[in-house]
Amino acid sequence: MTAPTTVAHTLVARDLRVDTVTGQPVLNGVSYEIAPGEVLALVGESGSGKTTAGLAALGHFRRGLVHSGGDVSVQPGGAAPVSVLAAGERERRSLRGSTVAYIPQDPAASLNPALRIGRQICEVLETHGYGASAAERSARVVEVLAEVGLPADESYRRRYPHELSGGQQQRVGIAMAFACRPSVVVLDEPTTGLDVTTQTLVLRTVATLTAEHDTAALYITHDLAVVATIAHRVAVLRRGEVVECGSTEEVLRAPSHAYTLELVTAVPHLDGTGAAAPSASGAHVVESVSDGRHAAERHDVASGSGSASASNGDRERPPALSVSDLSVSYGDHRVLHDVALEVRAGECLMLLGESGSGKTTLSQCVAGLGRPHAGTVSVSGSPLAASTQRRTAEQLRAVQYVFQSPYSSLNPRKTIAQSVELPLRTLTDLDAAARRERVTETLERVRLDPALADRLPDELSGGQRQRAAIARGLVTTPDVLLCDEVTSALDVSVQATIVDLLCELRRELGMAMLFVTHNIALARHVADRIAVLRGGEVVESGTVDEVLDSPSHEYTRELLANTPRM
Repeated sequence: MTAPTTVAHTLVARDLRVDTVTGQPVLNGVSYEIAPGEVLALVGESGSGKTTAGLAALGHFRRGLVHSGGDVSVQPGGAAPVSVLAAGERERRSLRGSTVAYIPQDPAASLNPALRIGRQICEVLETHGYGASAAERSARVVEVLAEVGLPADESYRRRYPHELSGGQQQRVGIAMAFACRPSVVVLDEPTTGLDVTTQTLVLRTVATLTAEHDTAALYITHDLAVVATIAHRVAVLRRGEVVECGSTEEVLRAPSHAYTLELVTAVPHLDGTGAAAPSASGAHVVESVSDGRHAAERHDVASGSGSASASNGDRERPPALSVSDLSVSYGDHRVLHDVALEVRAGECLMLLGESGSGKTTLSQCVAGLGRPHAGTVSVSGSPLAASTQRRTAEQLRAVQYVFQSPYSSLNPRKTIAQSVELPLRTLTDLDAAARRERVTETLERVRLDPALADRLPDELSGGQRQRAAIARGLVTTPDVLLCDEVTSALDVSVQATIVDLLCELRRELGMAMLFVTHNIALARHVADRIAVLRGGEVVESGTVDEVLDSPSHEYTRELLANTPRM
């Protein structure tokens, strides 16, 4: 993107320092500046300090953190600069929302579930004294909803947040942030978890509003493909320090710092390049970790599993997972309609589609976690009951689930070892010593130091937690592993490590894998085949090359067109 030509800066951070209460540095001299209408992307891995730097622009520090030096100032509309950090609490609260707005990662968490969306936007206007009358504020609500591409009629304004999709909720959050026409907006991972089509809409909305209203935007993200789409400049944060800063083109095409190169190399591409995971030394390799087609071909033949290159004899055996005529409805709303798919041992089927397409509902039906359904789910030719309560221990062992969020899928009160051991306690007759040995072996298999076994989940990073969740899914040596958006909350380098790990484990163990995602760019890195789900129906399926290179359905072509590219 072409940066604004103006040299004035609306938001300026100078030598910003933040420590923990125990004196551990979190931000160590961070400086940046953003001009009106400009988008600066602040990128880095989890724990690099991105969110801390963003919240400092609002004069907010999370519990356990203290401001130890430097300053952040805003200069709205050419007025005199105002120090956000030196301002009193009342002045700071006045600045938030009117001059500096914030858009969080989770749209559901930012909206009050008990208030209609029109009322919530109006409350922002009332709080900051926007408009001389109720009629003027009401008109602004209508205007700002239209600006973010949402209906502005009364019936829509009277909806509650739960009546909106995730993308609609996020655009309501953007409407609230831009309602008072702020000079600065801080966006903290606003498209994480959104499908590519919705993500494209949100990014276009943000780009349009920042340009039209000359708003300085600090865009916090770990998604470098998004950065290439929306940002004018990029600042790379590592361990609380800016290690590189420049135009988007300079930083992404010719990074000068080794850490930036690692991040760029880890981004997966539709052509199968990228997604390089860290080596043992911490360096990255440039080539792709794995091509899904070749991953199956490299699968250990001794395991006796089938694959994309399976022999005719293997093809004659029942698939590891078979779904036929699967239909699910919620009242009059049809979620799945006559879905059919097969996954053979050692094979990975990517289930692709937008939010609301039915991907998670389908995977939960396979796992026995969903509502009653019509149709059949079979493992190795044996039909499964719709509910886990009616499945045998062996059937429960055979199908395991890895959930999307590494932060909520583990019991916060149980150690990692206890969480990983639980399936063994309930589904096998192994004694305590054998269970401990299996837990240790499985943690090592997912490359998680067994020394972490006695820690609680909050003592681990997001990537470590996700590997622990994968270990819990693998500990019973399942025939089918269901991976539900398992990389969507992870930064690119950790995502690459998880993808590499799953490909390796699939080859070693001969599991069938159903990989649920909206991230098409991962296809050639993890999958053999793709099934595209839309409105509860499979509209296209085939090998990865067939679907990506010659899509037959317009919906698939639309998904590919909306996938961000670096």
